[in-house]
Amino acid sequence: MFGFKSGVLIAIVLAAFSLAGCSQADGKSAALPDDMAMGRPNAKITVVEYASVACPVCGHWHKAVYPAFKAKYIDTGKVRFVYREMLVGGQGEVTTAAAGFLLARCAGKDRYFPTVDAIYDSQPGLFDDPRSVLLKIGKSLGFSDDRFNTCVGDPAALKALAARVDANSRKDNVNSTPTFVINGMAMTPGDHPLNEIDDAIAAAAKR
Repeated sequence: MFGFKSGVLIAIVLAAFSLAGCSQADGKSAALPDDMAMGRPNAKITVVEYASVACPVCGHWHKAVYPAFKAKYIDTGKVRFVYREMLVGGQGEVTTAAAGFLLARCAGKDRYFPTVDAIYDSQPGLFDDPRSVLLKIGKSLGFSDDRFNTCVGDPAALKALAARVDANSRKDNVNSTPTFVINGMAMTPGDHPLNEIDDAIAAAAKR
């Protein structure tokens, strides 16, 4: 669908990371290599979100809650926000998420989060024609067709993504998105409103 160069590699990723169900994290949320993060590095509170750009529930949280969360906690330096990539769902969701994450990584660290934002904002149209939607986002970043195809079809980058997803899912025993871990304590997976995250952050600040 996206011009991946290795069908075998995609099959391996799909087999390994088509995850389902809900499981709380075990609280081990220390920094991982290649984490993408925003906010003050030495903030007393760290919020880790395990999410997939092809997850409709993640997309809803991003649109309905994230802007207020970012303004209240990230932009003010109260929270260090860490975003960890996951691949969940069926083959279509996994393939779309993989391509989306590869595109965001290709955009570079300075544009990683704006690219993730654009992918979430493209839902639900993303699910109708993922390649066209992601290509349009790539073009907004200045990508040519060839650069886009090279980016989402890079076997080495896909292997690195698979390794990150494996580390993410194993480290905190996460297999459902979105899952939020606040100072090492996991919330029940799901689309939490801001008041519930407020309560979890307040509880973490008291520990």
